[in-house]
Amino acid sequence: MIELYHGAGSVCSSKVRLGLAEKGVDWVSRPINLQASEQSSPEYLELNPNGVVPTLVQDDLVVVESSVILEYVDTLSEDNPLMPSDDRAKAIARVWLVRCLDIHAAINTMSFTTVHRQRLLAKKSPEQLEDYITKIANPANAAKRRDLIENGVSSTNMYTAFFTLRRMFDDMQTALENGPWLMGQQYGIVDTALLSYVDRLDNLGMSGLWETRTPAVGTWLEASRARPSYAAAFDDYFPETERDSMKAEGAPLWPAVQEQWLAFLDT
Repeated sequence: MIELYHGAGSVCSSKVRLGLAEKGVDWVSRPINLQASEQSSPEYLELNPNGVVPTLVQDDLVVVESSVILEYVDTLSEDNPLMPSDDRAKAIARVWLVRCLDIHAAINTMSFTTVHRQRLLAKKSPEQLEDYITKIANPANAAKRRDLIENGVSSTNMYTAFFTLRRMFDDMQTALENGPWLMGQQYGIVDTALLSYVDRLDNLGMSGLWETRTPAVGTWLEASRARPSYAAAFDDYFPETERDSMKAEGAPLWPAVQEQWLAFLDT
């Protein structure tokens, strides 16, 4: 039995849900309420000491890190293989999976300097915010979260995020010149790994990051969303109404982000 501990709106959780849907693997949902800091509970920290989602459990096997989980999910069924069979292509795909660590950090920055920050400041008192931050298991992640909430788009973490995102979009644009998918003609593990991250940026109202410079990213995003796996991974957990609400909240923040993005591109 496959159990997945996951957060409804978590990009890494939706990434794994996408993989499970693509593979047609049955799984048992173990929802973790991130807003209630359930990921920081003693019970969950015993399972995943990092205090993050998702975590996949199969019998006595516990797998953490969404890219590792995604590759493991691909082994659970011979149907619809996500990892390419060619050794060279496998190496390229695995490099993308490793890059997801930096990409996730960039998406985290973009989320918590914009819409997530606004929501936290609107709903939590200073004391509640302090409690929320101190519950984060990793001290480095807690320090970053504090900075993002305190400084918003003025955070120095924005420069690092832009560096990662520019490279990601440029490399995606180049890859998509060779086919509709990131590894060529066949949808695969790289598309599954990156979709949730780009989808989150679009939901934040930040599609201007790629629309002009790397437009193939937008075409790829729409094609990916048209796959049945997208509805399976998102609609029951992070419905379209919530995505639309997030985009509406993010749109007024885009001009400030755009100003910094364009200045970064000029450096």
